[in-house]
Amino acid sequence: MSMNVNGMDSLLSQMRAAMAVAQGGAIGAIAKPAALNVTGASAPTDFAAVLKASLDNVAKAQSHAESMQQAFVLGDDNVSLSDVMIDMQKANISFQTTVQVRNKVIAAYNDIMNMQV
Repeated sequence: MSMNVNGMDSLLSQMRAAMAVAQGGAIGAIAKPAALNVTGASAPTDFAAVLKASLDNVAKAQSHAESMQQAFVLGDDNVSLSDVMIDMQKANISFQTTVQVRNKVIAAYNDIMNMQV
């Protein structure tokens, strides 16, 4: 059984991109510093755009995993079981991460709403 090195590199780059976004970096900019404006402060990141991009990536991962699964079931020689399982796990991890982020956002919202002013 051979591992798909390109798939692992892709997963690693996706994880680095997610880390960069989480740390306030630009989407897809892993090694590049955040854009600086005239005052030297980093440019604001649009939360809605980051959220939409993240949800789109989760949907793409799930769609890709489903298409790989269908291709394997139909007997495509170019699709191995290990590739299907890796893609399914990547989609599952992406979904579980999204659920956990949603739970944290809801908990933070509830904490803020319960604060006394």
